[in-house]
Amino acid sequence: MKTILKTIVFLFTITTYSVAQKKATLSGYFKELGSKESMIGVNIFIKNTKYYTSTNTYGFYSLTLPVNQEYTLSASYVGFKPMEITIFLKADSLLDFNLETTNALNEVVVSANKLGEKVSENAQMGQIDLPVNQIKKIPTLLGEKDVMKAIQLLPGVQKGSEGQTGIYVRGGGPDQNLIILDDATVYNANHLFGFFSVFNGDALKSVELTKGGFPARFGGRLSSVIDLNMKEGNKEKLHGEAGIGLISSRLTLEGPILKNKASFLISARRTYLDILAKPLIKRVSDGEGTGGYYFYDLNAKVNYDFNAKNKLYLSGYFGQDVFYVKQNETNNKSDNGLNWGNATATFRWNHLFNQKLFSNLSFIFTDYAFDIFSKEKNLRNNEVFELDYKSAIKDVGFKYDFDFFPSPKLIFKFGVHSTFHTFNPSAIVVKEGTDIFNKKQKVIQALESGVYFENIWNISSKFKLNYGLRLSNYQVIQRTITKPEPRISTSYKVAQNLSLKASFSQMNQYVHLLSNTGLGLPTDLWVPSTKKIDPQFSKQVAVGLAKDFVNQGLTLTLEAYSKKMSQIINYKEGSSFVFIEEPNSAAQAPSWEDNITSGNGWSEGLEFMLQKKSGKLSGWTAYTLSKTQWKFPELNFGQTFFPKYDRRHDISLVGFYELNKRISLSGTWVFGTGNALTIPVSTYNASFPESELNYYNLPVELLNQNRYSTYPKANDNGLKNAFRAENYHRLDLGVQFHKQKKLFERTLEFSLYNAYNRRNPFFYQINERFNVTNRTVSTVLTRFSVFPIVPSFSYNIKF
Repeated sequence: MKTILKTIVFLFTITTYSVAQKKATLSGYFKELGSKESMIGVNIFIKNTKYYTSTNTYGFYSLTLPVNQEYTLSASYVGFKPMEITIFLKADSLLDFNLETTNALNEVVVSANKLGEKVSENAQMGQIDLPVNQIKKIPTLLGEKDVMKAIQLLPGVQKGSEGQTGIYVRGGGPDQNLIILDDATVYNANHLFGFFSVFNGDALKSVELTKGGFPARFGGRLSSVIDLNMKEGNKEKLHGEAGIGLISSRLTLEGPILKNKASFLISARRTYLDILAKPLIKRVSDGEGTGGYYFYDLNAKVNYDFNAKNKLYLSGYFGQDVFYVKQNETNNKSDNGLNWGNATATFRWNHLFNQKLFSNLSFIFTDYAFDIFSKEKNLRNNEVFELDYKSAIKDVGFKYDFDFFPSPKLIFKFGVHSTFHTFNPSAIVVKEGTDIFNKKQKVIQALESGVYFENIWNISSKFKLNYGLRLSNYQVIQRTITKPEPRISTSYKVAQNLSLKASFSQMNQYVHLLSNTGLGLPTDLWVPSTKKIDPQFSKQVAVGLAKDFVNQGLTLTLEAYSKKMSQIINYKEGSSFVFIEEPNSAAQAPSWEDNITSGNGWSEGLEFMLQKKSGKLSGWTAYTLSKTQWKFPELNFGQTFFPKYDRRHDISLVGFYELNKRISLSGTWVFGTGNALTIPVSTYNASFPESELNYYNLPVELLNQNRYSTYPKANDNGLKNAFRAENYHRLDLGVQFHKQKKLFERTLEFSLYNAYNRRNPFFYQINERFNVTNRTVSTVLTRFSVFPIVPSFSYNIKF
C-alpha cells in the first residue's frame, strides 16, 4: 500500500512540473447545432501541433496553450461535419462551439477511441463507444432495438441463451457488469424475462462499454462498465420520434422550456402483448380466465443553464413488468402474478470553478423490487390460500467528480462517492385458512464509499499513460473493509498509426447476485457482502496492439487478457431463491448466507476486431477465443469446471450497406461454441406405487418400473458442465426505407431474425422413448428451441 501511494505521489509531482508557464486557457462547450445538446467525446486538435483533447461527459473541453500565438482549432465527431477555426490567443478565453450534423448515411459504425481521432493514439484499452443511431440499424428479435444485444456483438462479450440480453464479459457473470444510466445504477436491466433490455434507444445520447484497463473513476464491479447517458432535450425547438412495432409502441418528445436556457425530454414505451392476447384467451373450466403480460418504460429529463459556469440536470427512469393470471370458476377464484421494476433518479450540478477545473455533483436514488403473489379462494367453504414473496434493493448516494486540465498533455480526474444500500433479500408470507407462515430475511444496510485519483498523461508523441488509484471502503454490521484498487493503461507508438498497449486493473465488488439459471430473471437476488460473505475480487492484465489503416478507412485492435477472480458466489447444490423451509422449534429458518458457497475463477482470452469506418459498406468483424474455469470447494466435488456460458469461440459479423439515400441494408451473423451443461450419465428403474399403475396405459411389463436419472459423481468421467450443447449460429437481416415527408421523416423497416431458420438449442431434457416393436424404453436427449425464423415490421417517424 505504501509503495503504491509513493508511486502515485511521485508521478503526480513530476507531471505537475511539466506544466509550462506564460500560458492561457481556451475552454468551453461543444454542442449540437439546432438542439444545443452537449456532445460527449468530441476530438479537438490544434492543427500542426501535438496538442489535442476531447470533451467530457458534459461537453466541456479545456486547452492551455502558450499566449500571443495564432492557432487553428480542428474538431471532429462521428456523424458531424468537421470544424476548423483560427483564433489568436492573448488571454484566458471561454468559447463555445456548435457542430452541424452531416445527415449522411455512411458515417462511422463503431468508434473505439475517446481522446484521439485514431485508436492507435489512445492509451485506454478495452473501451468501445456505440453510436445510438447505428444501434437502431441492427436487426433484432421482433424489431425491438436493444442496446444490450448490440453490446453482445462486440469482442470479449459472450451472449447468454437464445434471444436473451444477458452479457458475460471476459469470463464474468451478469452481476459483475456495472450498468449506470445518468450515474444511477440499474440492477436488473431486463424486460420480458430477459428477452429485451430496459433501455429505450430513443432516449439515449451515448453508450460506452469498458471491459478492461478500467479508469480509476469506475469501481464496484469486476468485469465491465456500461455507461449510458440520456439526451438532454432540444433547447431550440420541439422535436419528436415515434414508432409502432409488432409488440410495442414508443413516443419521444423533447423541446425548450426556456429557449437556449432550459429543455425537457420525455420518452415512453409500452408493449401491447396483453391486448393482442385477449382474443386468444379461452374459457377455463366452467368459468372465465384472463391473463397477460406487458411492460412499460418512462424516461424523463429536464435541465437548466443558469450561466456558463452552472448547469442543473434532473433525470429519471421508471419501468415495470407485469405478468398476471386470473381465474374465476364455479368453485374457485384465483389471482396470480409476478411484477418487477426499476426506478432511478439523478440530480446533477455542473460547476466550472475556473477554465481549468470542472466539477459535477450528483445525488442518486435507485430502487429495484420484485413481487410474486398468489391468492386462491375456495367458494364452497370460503377457505383462502395466499402467498406473497418479495425482494428489493434501494440505494441512496452521491458523487462529486472533478476534471482538472493543467496543460494539453495532462488531464487529472479525482473525486469521491458514497452509496447507502438497503437490501431486503426476501420476505415470504403464506396464509392458509387461519394459519399464517411469515418469514422475512433480515434487512441489511451497508455503506459503500470510494475516493479516486486518475491522470491521463501524454508524455511524448509516442508514449502515453493513464494511471490512477481508487481506495474503496465498505461498512456493514460488525465489519469494515478498506481496499486499494490500482489501475494503469499505457501505449507506445512503434510505427506510424501502430501502437502497442498494456493495462493492469484491480477491482473489488461488494454486492452479489444469487442466480439459479444465469438468465437474469427477476427472481435473482441481490445480496451484500457481510461478516460471513467476503467481497469479490479480481486482477486483470491485458496487452495488445492497435493499427489504423487510414487510407482504407479500417481500424484493427488485438487484445489478450488474463483475469483471476476470487470469492465469487453461487448457490449450494439444491438451494434456490425461495428459502421456505419452515424451522422446527429448536432452530431458526436458514438464511441466504446458509445457502451459498464461494469459489475462484480464471479467464483468459484473445480478442480481435476489424472495423470499416466509412463508405457505402461499413461494419465490423469481431472474434473472441477464450476459456473460463471455476472452482468451488462445495461444488463439483471440489474439482475445476467450466461455467455454463464459457465459450471457446465467439464470432460476430456486422454489416451496413447504404444502397442510396432512401434504402439501407443491414445484417449480422453470429457463431458461438455451445454452452457447458450438466446432463445425467445414466438411468435406473424403480417400482411404481400401486396407486399409479397403468395411469399412462403402459405395457404390463413396464407398469412396475419408473425411470430415474443419475448425475455425475466424483469418480465418474462426466463432471459438472462436462456436456457441450450444439454450436450456436444465426443470421439476421434488415432493410430500411427512408422518405422525407413535408412535416416529418418516415422510416419503414423490415427484418428477419434467424433468417435461415437455425434450430438453436435453448435447453435440453432427458425423455423416455417407447419402442412398440420390441416393447422397450430408451433414454433420449431432446433439444428444445424457442425461436425459428421471426419476421418483424416497424413504422417510425421523426419530426
